[in-house]
Amino acid sequence: MGTLSTRNGRSVERLIVRLAEDLRARGALTDPRWERALHEVPRHLFVPDAAWFTASDARAPRGRFAIGDDPAAWLEAVYSDTSVIIQTDDGAGDPTSGTGTFSSSVSAPGIVFPFLELLDPREGERILEIGAGSGWTAALLSWAAGDGGVTSIEIDPEVGARAVANLAVTGFSPKVVIGDGVKGWPERAPYDGMHVTAGVTDIPMAWIEQTRPGGVIVMPWHGNGMLGHRLRLVVADDATATGRFHGTAGYMMLREQRYNTRWSSHRHEEATETKTRINPRTIAATDPGAHLMAAALAPRIAWHAVQEDTGYSLHLYELDDHDRTGSWAACDHELGGDEARVTQYGPRRLWDELSSAYRQWVSLGSPSSDRFGMTVDPQGIWLWLDHPAGPTWRVPV
Repeated sequence: MGTLSTRNGRSVERLIVRLAEDLRARGALTDPRWERALHEVPRHLFVPDAAWFTASDARAPRGRFAIGDDPAAWLEAVYSDTSVIIQTDDGAGDPTSGTGTFSSSVSAPGIVFPFLELLDPREGERILEIGAGSGWTAALLSWAAGDGGVTSIEIDPEVGARAVANLAVTGFSPKVVIGDGVKGWPERAPYDGMHVTAGVTDIPMAWIEQTRPGGVIVMPWHGNGMLGHRLRLVVADDATATGRFHGTAGYMMLREQRYNTRWSSHRHEEATETKTRINPRTIAATDPGAHLMAAALAPRIAWHAVQEDTGYSLHLYELDDHDRTGSWAACDHELGGDEARVTQYGPRRLWDELSSAYRQWVSLGSPSSDRFGMTVDPQGIWLWLDHPAGPTWRVPV
């Protein structure tokens, strides 16, 4: 864990100011209260001395940085809009290598603060965090609400122990427990707010039951693969919550809700071919509102885009196809061509489902994602447009 705060405080302060300015410019930090938190809860105290950094912002550093190699470069990476990988392959891999499946991280500030602003925790409130990770967001919650009311639950004992050690250095002391966050933590319920730091598709009823009426739950909701959506739910009673979407945010999934991430064109000789006038790039690059519609009308379908000099392709697969033997599709468009070639295999016609969902989204006026909301009740998860009483679709999960 980095310990540069005492011997390099001026550099840290300068980098925090620069990071805050960058986040404000991009709309990821709008509340001055959280800008103060960025100064008073030093991120570098939660980052390993050597780590692999990833970044969605093209200007942010990425790759392996270590205090022992270049302290200034490490610190620069820490105070950029980066995610810091602290575990791979559920502890079996080397998190400094950049290889394997990332399974825990210090989330990027540009993702963390929009969620904290949506939650808006206040002094004296009782908050449950799902996924302690490095402990940084638990410390930020403690800074805002006070240690006594914050509980952070972590499924991985090694990650949880590291979070406790990190928190001890900062002086914050939220309660960190080892357990399955899907079940919540009823011992300290009811909660005023719940902060979920892992991607979710099937929203557990336990979270609603353990949050008091009027309480807020924020989470990255992943309906169709890698693209997550910032969801803020307000609890109505112990069985119902409703709220809206507020932009996108991709997270590592809850362990028990992980999905297939690879496309496989198996049994290609049995696939069928058709044509479409839809350019696959149009679907891939459209507003996230279309992705939300697809989650309801073309459920559990994900896709990878492949761009080449000669054209553009969209590869579709089923999220639940972990052994990669199920349905798949490919839509290939040659540059300048009038039509694209559609190849499909399996009992589900994935391209037909996805393109139909896209057409329905267009027929509604191509609504942006901020016009959509979600209601969770004992009957399921419901996507709605503009108002809970408006057009509504049940989301299969």
